[in-house]
Amino acid sequence: MSAFPYIISMAIFVFGMWLMSIADQVAGFEALVFFGGILCVAAAMAVPIQLLGHRESGV
Repeated sequence: MSAFPYIISMAIFVFGMWLMSIADQVAGFEALVFFGGILCVAAAMAVPIQLLGHRESGV
């Protein structure tokens, strides 16, 4: 895995963790912010899984 997708997925992962941590401080939108954090973390996990799956498929 090259460095660029790793940096992007790590940034999305950290952003998702940050969203989940501030969800209780956003009045009226707690569930939406927390769910957005979950989606960011899931997307951050999907990027390396998809890239590694395509690169190792020829082996």
